[in-house]
Amino acid sequence: MFHFLIVVQAIVAASLVAVILMQRSEGGGLGMGGSPSGLMSARGAADFLTRMTTILATVFIVLSISLAFVAAKKGGTGEIDSSLERTEVPAAPAAPATTAPAAPASAAPATEVPLDK
Repeated sequence: MFHFLIVVQAIVAASLVAVILMQRSEGGGLGMGGSPSGLMSARGAADFLTRMTTILATVFIVLSISLAFVAAKKGGTGEIDSSLERTEVPAAPAAPATTAPAAPASAAPATEVPLDK
């Protein structure tokens, strides 16, 4: 049932987008007003598209609420899935520290390149 409702929801969403995009622009939001000689500019087509938008939006909301109820009714076990939980690996014992000989005092700083090379 849940998968069927998801498919219907996707179809309704795609239809809603298509119907909205077919409508004539009423305002000049981007500076482009719709011309009265457009393809879908007849008053009857505008009324149809407005009604279809209202119907599809209502169906979309009802389906969204239905999907929420079905998902809640389906219910889970309430457990938290720990299959991807990080596990700490115990650190390897540190090797005994060896003391390195001190660098000679006459060494050139690391930012300078020696001239003999």
